[in-house]
Amino acid sequence: MSGLRVLVVDDDVAILRAVRRGLEAHGYRVDVLQSGAEVLTEFRRSRPDVILLDLLLPDADGVDLCRAIRAEANVPVIVLSAVGDDRRKVQALDEGADDYLVKPFSMAELEARIRAAIRRTTP
Repeated sequence: MSGLRVLVVDDDVAILRAVRRGLEAHGYRVDVLQSGAEVLTEFRRSRPDVILLDLLLPDADGVDLCRAIRAEANVPVIVLSAVGDDRRKVQALDEGADDYLVKPFSMAELEARIRAAIRRTTP
């Protein structure tokens, strides 16, 4: 999985820092955004192999962003969210998310979910 490009979108600076550090230590190339405003532009520019997307962004709904990304490409989208209720999980998955990980999470589990998502979408 080394060298894969990951786009991480989360308004929590500590999460961004930890995820970036953890993934880069394993050879991933990581881009980060703190708001939803530039997600589609950055997605189109960098063409990430996987997107890690928070649902509760200050300026956008993660489910809407997931739907917009899914309309353009089949890139895996893994939701990272503090919201753990079933209704929200089902909504995100029904709108195109490939996986849903509730915060807090371990880097080992996140990396395993990234590998699984890539396996499912790579021919």
